[in-house]
Order: sequence, then structure tokens, then C-alpha cells
Amino acid sequence: MRPTDEERLRATLAAVAPGTELRDGIERIIRGGTGALIVLGHDEVVESLASGGFPLDVAFSATRLRELAKMDGAVIIDPERSRIVRAAAQLVPDASIQTGESGTRHRTAERVSTQTGFPVVSVSQSMQIAAVYVAGYRHVLEQSAAIISKANQALQTLERYKNRLDEVAGALSALEIEDLVTARDVAVVMQRLEMVRRIDEEVSGYVTELGTDGRLLTLQLEELVSGIDHERDLVILDYLPAELGRTPQAVLSAMAGLNAKELLDPSYSAAALGMSGLHERLDDPLSPRGYRLLSKIPRLSRIIIDRLVEHFGALQPMLSATLEELMSVEGVGEARARTLREGLSRLAESSILERYV
Repeated sequence: MRPTDEERLRATLAAVAPGTELRDGIERIIRGGTGALIVLGHDEVVESLASGGFPLDVAFSATRLRELAKMDGAVIIDPERSRIVRAAAQLVPDASIQTGESGTRHRTAERVSTQTGFPVVSVSQSMQIAAVYVAGYRHVLEQSAAIISKANQALQTLERYKNRLDEVAGALSALEIEDLVTARDVAVVMQRLEMVRRIDEEVSGYVTELGTDGRLLTLQLEELVSGIDHERDLVILDYLPAELGRTPQAVLSAMAGLNAKELLDPSYSAAALGMSGLHERLDDPLSPRGYRLLSKIPRLSRIIIDRLVEHFGALQPMLSATLEELMSVEGVGEARARTLREGLSRLAESSILERYV
């Protein structure tokens, strides 16, 4: 699914999520045992496909949607989903549009969505389920209990992956202090960051679909993934080869483009970061610039971090720098230099202790 299509699908699912009046109307239709065809948008194209029925232009409400769905024909709602534009309309989309559906209502829904670009909801009278057609995709609306069950399983997986990420990130910090980092170590961290991002994205989809029923999941998710994006950016800043002229966004796109099998192989993550993707080169030594560790020191602004990295070029010279050498960096006075020295010393001690104790 393309990013724009995924955004359209998520926006539509948010519009029909539990707690919205539109979802209330759909639930009423399902409980009433009738079918429905609801077009979530209206323009000249939609008007050209509709015949019969009658114009309304009345304020939208769940009860009105339920009563109008009792009649044969489609209900057309304006794009803001605030007014019902037309009811009992017959929709005649282009019959040459390919569809994998078999039922008349569902075939019409998929074709109308494809031809107009608007989401279309189809409620099956016999199956008593509702499906949303948008951007060429079909999504069945499930009950909150079923979605919450899936989301909880995904959250448990996310928690395990986050714990593993914390382990490999801590190991990388210790290796950076000891100047023993290899391409494999960095690739494994990038690999875990991408795994966590993908599960985060999956749970976010469930949260969107749950609407007001997903408040607790939102809090749990935010607690688990807080700081993940920042950590990923810092790893890229530390290890992205400058000579390649590759941008951080290109790295993120390359990681997102890896399939499940490729993501399990660290060589692909290394290649996405601009390093050699060959297995025999994964043990090549690397030197971090120092962004990750410097960001862990309190009250050290990004401007000062950039100046330190630019001045020293790598982490190891900073670790061995004297107070006078640190103070030679613009904006680093004696007090800040002492804070920097003490912060780096504490990080070195804690990272090594965590690794070996």
C-alpha cells in the first residue's frame, strides 16, 4: 500500500471508528438486519453515477442514516460527513472496472469507490458485517473486542522487541566507549529499531480503528515507543557515511522498503545505512561521531553537540579531551566543559558496568 493510500484508509477508519455518529449509524443498520450502501462524499462524478431516489440535504444523524438505509438504494453523504445529500439512489458505476466481489452491493461499492475516489461503506444484510472500500482496498469493520484482542497481542510483541532493542542499544553504547563498534553492531540496532517501528505502526492502526475505545492502548503505546524516533535519528547521524552524500530520509526509506526476510539479515540494514551489505564486511570497525552519547548528557543543547562533533570529528577524541580542549569549542565554557567531562565519565562507567555485570 502506498503511503498516500494508507493515510486515506486510516482517515476513513477514524471517521467510522467507535464513538463517531457515523459508526453509530452503521451499527444500527447491522442490528436492524438490513443492508446499506453509503457513499462518504459527493461531487459531480458521484452525481453522474446516481439516478432515481430523492435529494435531501439534511443534517446527518445516526437515526436518519438507519431509517434511510431501510429503503433500497444508496445513501450519499457530503465529504465532511455532516449532511445527507441524497437517499434511495441507484448507483451505476463503470462496469469495466475490475472487482473481486460477487454480491451486487459489494461490487457496486468497490467500483464506485474506485471511480469516484470517495470511501464507500457496504453493509451486508445476510452476513451482518460492514466493509469499507477506499483507495482500491477493502477493510471489514470489526467489533471493538476483536480489535482490542489483536492490539493486546501486538503490544505484548512490541514490549518484547522493545526490551531487546534496549539491550542491543546498551551494548552499542558500551562498545562505543571502548571503541570496539563494528558494522554488525550498528546494523543490529537499526534492525531492531525498524522492527519496533513496524509493530508500532500496526498498533497505531488498531488505535485509529478503535476510536474512543482505544484510549488506554494509546497511553500504553506512547509509553513503549517514546524516544524511538529520536534514537533512530541519532544512530543514523553517528554512522551514516558522509562521503556517500546519502540523506537520513533515504536511510529511513530504505529500511522501510525491506521485506520481512531481508529485515532479519543484518547485511541489508547495513546496506540501507550506506555500509557494505556483504556478510564478510559486517565485522569492519566503525567510529561513532558521538551524537548518541552526547544527547544523554543533561542540559546539552543540539547546537553545542553539533559544534563538539564538528570540532572533534568522533567520540573517542572527546572522551580523552582535556578541559582546555573542550573549552576551545565555541559556546563551551569552563562550567559546561566540567559538566561534559563528568557526564561522559558517568556514561562510560554505567555503559561498561551494564555490559559486564
